[in-house]
Amino acid sequence: MEKASGTQSIALSTVDNGLENPGLELTTEVSPKATKRTEEQDHSFEDSLESPSYPRKNVQTFIKARSFCRRHANLFKKILLGLLCLAYAAYFLAACILDFQRALALFVLTCLVIFVLVHNFLKKLFGEKLMRCLKPFKNSRLRFWMKWVFRGACVVGLILWLVLDTAQRPEQLISFAGICMFILILFVCSKHHSVVSWRTVFWGLGLQFVFGIVVIRTYPGFIAFQWLGDQIRIFLNYTVAGSSFVFGDTLIQDIFAFQSLPVILFFGCMTSILYYLGLVQWVVQKIAWFLQFTMRTTSTETLVVAGNIFVGMTEAPLLVRPYLADMTLSEIHTMMTGGFATISGSVLGAFISFGIDASSLISASVMAAPCALALSKLVYPEVEESKFKSVEGMKLPHGKERNILEAASSGATDAIGLVANVAANLIAFLAVLAFINAVLSWLGEMVDIHGLTFQVICSYVLRPMVFMMGIEWADCPIVAEIVGIKFFINEFVAYQQLSQYKNKRLSGVEEWIEGEKQWISVRGEIITTYSLCGFANLSSIGITLGGLTSIIPHRKSDLSKIVIRALFTGACVSFISACMAGILYVPRGAEADCVSFLNTSFTNRTYETYVCCRELFQSTSLNGTNPPSFSGPWEDTEFSASALANCCELYTNAICA
Repeated sequence: MEKASGTQSIALSTVDNGLENPGLELTTEVSPKATKRTEEQDHSFEDSLESPSYPRKNVQTFIKARSFCRRHANLFKKILLGLLCLAYAAYFLAACILDFQRALALFVLTCLVIFVLVHNFLKKLFGEKLMRCLKPFKNSRLRFWMKWVFRGACVVGLILWLVLDTAQRPEQLISFAGICMFILILFVCSKHHSVVSWRTVFWGLGLQFVFGIVVIRTYPGFIAFQWLGDQIRIFLNYTVAGSSFVFGDTLIQDIFAFQSLPVILFFGCMTSILYYLGLVQWVVQKIAWFLQFTMRTTSTETLVVAGNIFVGMTEAPLLVRPYLADMTLSEIHTMMTGGFATISGSVLGAFISFGIDASSLISASVMAAPCALALSKLVYPEVEESKFKSVEGMKLPHGKERNILEAASSGATDAIGLVANVAANLIAFLAVLAFINAVLSWLGEMVDIHGLTFQVICSYVLRPMVFMMGIEWADCPIVAEIVGIKFFINEFVAYQQLSQYKNKRLSGVEEWIEGEKQWISVRGEIITTYSLCGFANLSSIGITLGGLTSIIPHRKSDLSKIVIRALFTGACVSFISACMAGILYVPRGAEADCVSFLNTSFTNRTYETYVCCRELFQSTSLNGTNPPSFSGPWEDTEFSASALANCCELYTNAICA
């Protein structure tokens, strides 16, 4: 060691720790007393080794062994890692051979990890060579022609799609017209019409459309997201283990507060663990890089919008907290729009527990990210010079937790506030809604208008808009009512009402009872699920302003100036996602083979029972006093007559009279 006047500098090479990086040094300032104390400890340790109680031969053996281990530490790590990989490979092959269906989740996760490792390896090995190969494409004239060829191909492909695909289902053209309508409205409301980047707008809508095709239309994508939704539902069911121990089985089966709200705690705990491990940040950065590469948005706004897929509207801005003060108004508007247009992972878990289709919720939240960037740049284009151009230079913060247990505990504790917020808002807004309905009913009775409620007003005012999303006209009053509740009250209340209509359909309730529709079609449920997937409601204005003002209080006036515009844009993002679902949705075939289904003994009402009995009623005709005649697959009179008798016991129809 070298002594210096007053302080001492100690250089520690990482070779001493078994790492082969001799260039990394740690310089620490140590006081003279600490130096003297360290020297005394070293001499004491050496003296103890030289004492008679330690044979010299044993000491030399120990020193040689320690030196050997330090020199070959990296080799030992590779050997250990290789053995672990071999053990996992044997386990993976055994699981797949024994029952591949059972090991499907393990297979998917393994493929994802292998893909990431191979991608990183190829990037390091061929990244620079690939960039050199792409240099000729930087030629301005070549890029110009490639752009126009790509644009032409996209236009021709869209026209062919509309002509060929909508020929069988012309109702899809209504959803396409709805997209054009919303884009036109947003352009009229644009802050700077002349500087709109149409490249960003069309790229965002194109990415949303392509992702929708993969998820909704293609069979592998549909099955993959159905499988993912089922796995998430199974994963969330583990909440029952904790909530049943605390509250008891009776409460979690019958009461909403003990059935759905604990899901938020469990999901918040798991999200905190994934954030501590760095998986959330890694995924967010990859998504943000792709969106920025294709849409040419800035790094801060892209990171926040990508983060909104996983976290809430108040947590996502924390990803870029050090940069918020220097963000432009357009970037802040995009950040707010992303928060209004998506839902957080914890809330998504609660909606799935309602019975809402999990795959639709997941795809809607992902599809909203590029659309939010596109529509935000349409409504509030960039006119300032941004300081943040590249995502690669951005550093996402890691959690403050020191270990995984602390991360799990803090995640569950932080979710308590969200649970309390959800419960308080549900109590307050449902009470306010009941009061508003009572006042409207009282005012309506004054002029002989009976049954006037907030839902009735929404069902009339918003009916044209939801029809343009692709909803059947008969379903429009119900969907308009739900969309109105979502925007003016809360998305929790809206999804709860949607789940009630879905449960009625699944339980086999008749579609019409005394002229009142009891449920909406499967297509209507899917479109409505997409239209509700976002935090764009009036109560979210205060949440957004409160969260951002606490971080950048000096920009409170800027935040207040653009929050209403961002709310309106975020709502339109959800509506356009619903239009995309309306364009792409196709029935996946009959729910059941009705002839085989009705040939069995059935006593309970289900959706399949209702569909098959309705089909039988439509295939039956009365001939005066003669027995009814059947057409189509029901020509077997004996079987059809018994099936008709069973259906008439469950449902009311003119054939049964």
